[in-house]
Amino acid sequence: MKVLVINSGSSSIKYQLLDMNTEEVLSKGLVERIGINGSRIVHRINGEKHILEEEIPDHEVGLKRVLELLTSEKYGVLKDLKEIDAVGHRVVHGGERFASSVKITDEVLKTIEALSFLAPLHNPANIMGIKSAMKLLPGVPQVGVFDTAFHQKMPAKAYLYAIPYEYYEKYKIRRYGFHGTSHRYVSKRAAEILGKPYNELKIITVHVGNGASVAAVNKGVSVDTSMGFTPLEGLVMGTRSGDIDPAIVEFLEKEEGLSAKEVVNILNKKSGVLGLTKGFSSDMRDIEDNAIEGDPVCRLAFDVYEYRIAKYIGAYAAAMNGVDAIVFTAGVGENSPIMREEIIENYLGYLGITIDKEANNIRGEEKIISTPDSKVVAMVVPTNEELMIARDTKEIIEKGLDELKL
Repeated sequence: MKVLVINSGSSSIKYQLLDMNTEEVLSKGLVERIGINGSRIVHRINGEKHILEEEIPDHEVGLKRVLELLTSEKYGVLKDLKEIDAVGHRVVHGGERFASSVKITDEVLKTIEALSFLAPLHNPANIMGIKSAMKLLPGVPQVGVFDTAFHQKMPAKAYLYAIPYEYYEKYKIRRYGFHGTSHRYVSKRAAEILGKPYNELKIITVHVGNGASVAAVNKGVSVDTSMGFTPLEGLVMGTRSGDIDPAIVEFLEKEEGLSAKEVVNILNKKSGVLGLTKGFSSDMRDIEDNAIEGDPVCRLAFDVYEYRIAKYIGAYAAAMNGVDAIVFTAGVGENSPIMREEIIENYLGYLGITIDKEANNIRGEEKIISTPDSKVVAMVVPTNEELMIARDTKEIIEKGLDELKL
């Protein structure tokens, strides 16, 4: 079975074509700057990168070009589009309606559209990708895999906010959590590496990149996660503030003469480590390099970033009454040995973890990075959301399911 995975953003389409008999990635790429000057496609095949600069006015044209590339004589891996057996779509928000991956029908698509108020920057773009795929690949089954789905088994004590209950009833204001596909993949993979049953382990997954979240996975179920009603809550991120006193919004409105919308925009796009470094960078690689060289501003931002991660790890160890493994993943988690070392050495000794500095000196590799005598295992597992989406798609289609119970 060949599965095309699509992650459609507001001005981009990420794609991967996988042969699910071997789980081999046949081709992947990125259509970027859709509807913007300078649009292009970065197409990868056989380890080679090809950049094609061309006008791409909308998502349908972008996906059409992807399909043409996949079947072209020069860049293709397919003889015919009929070789694509199914399409798996990343969908950011499934609300309370979708606690699993589902086969996309007209009714499901209408429901995803109705949930767009919960993710106005993401769901409409995801929908454009779905509609384009349905039009260009008629008759090919489509599956939606939701970022929020893995977290839908959280207990009410974890997802409810202590605000008037009527706002939950009227507007569904609650913790939803995001990065669920990543947290599900790396927690399952961690159990496989440890050679232990997934449903017997307490795992804390630390997905830290430009966007970042931590999840408490107890016996295969996400019981808490740091992102909330929106991706703004939780950890310090590239440009997002993470947790703050909500009264700061009103204070800045008054003192700076800003609207609530403008303050929230600042918290989303001008805060995080970008704000802490006075606009220097939102990229933790830049901040880490400067911190190592002794820049006090970057060192402080790095410390704040690490401290918030450590606090959430501690909170989730308490929430699960223990932890068996802590798993670092995503851009920073996979590629920053110093960040992992400092968090473990400075904050997690009480859990009985000791860093193996030699083992920790890796980037983007699966590795246990704690010493053999550690009471809790620390490890790195590179995330693979596309593979998780393709696996769900394959299972739903092969078993003839309408939805896949997570």
